[in-house]
Amino acid sequence: MTVNLEVSEGVGTLRLNRPPMNALDVATQDRLRELAEEAARRDDVRAVVLYGGEKLFAAGADIKEMQAMDHAAMVVRGRALQESFTAVARIPKPVVAAVTGYALGGGCELALCADFRIAGDNAKLGQPEILLGLIPGAGGTQRLARLVGPSKAKDLIFTGRQVKADEALAMGLVDQVVPAAEVYERAHAWAARLAQGPAIALRAAKESIDTGLEADIDTGLAVERNWFAGLFATEDRERGMRSFVEEGPGKAKFS
Repeated sequence: MTVNLEVSEGVGTLRLNRPPMNALDVATQDRLRELAEEAARRDDVRAVVLYGGEKLFAAGADIKEMQAMDHAAMVVRGRALQESFTAVARIPKPVVAAVTGYALGGGCELALCADFRIAGDNAKLGQPEILLGLIPGAGGTQRLARLVGPSKAKDLIFTGRQVKADEALAMGLVDQVVPAAEVYERAHAWAARLAQGPAIALRAAKESIDTGLEADIDTGLAVERNWFAGLFATEDRERGMRSFVEEGPGKAKFS
């Protein structure tokens, strides 16, 4: 399989497995969507790591496959491509990308679907589609601009240049830079810690933030308000507040 889902300690690792470059061909895109939807619904998956392996994350789309497509074919395929990545972005659980080596084109766009990005010091990220006479087509023009701002996004997309880990950190494209050999361990630890948290509250926080970024502030506030009130019906809220009163902050064990 070109993508695998491995579960350990409440963490589901979505592992790209299409050597040598993890090129994101149609079969890989479809498999990614299938497993993202599975991770979303499985109770034993409480957080997710996106990982391409020790050497690289994903070097982009399968260019030879794309070269054979005409306009009509891409009109059909373009929606499926975006839906595959959106399935990852909409996993209602914390998602962290563990980025080693190249994360280019579709690889960068996949990392953008995560809530948090941990990069190795050997990472290189970019959206080089302009060098093919194209633009990003798996959400890059939208998610990158929302993450780093329109000016920085235009710089990367207009030029197609690659940025190393330190520059990616400075512009907010990644959130941590660690030695390359430690990337997966750090990402798994981040996910495992959140996997012990209150699952419904984490879902509420993620949906409130993501919805608010795509809507006006009044809509975002309404979503937040409804989730905030709804969480008062959960057992985790009862546990959390009781633990705070009886034992102090940060000691609650959630179900």
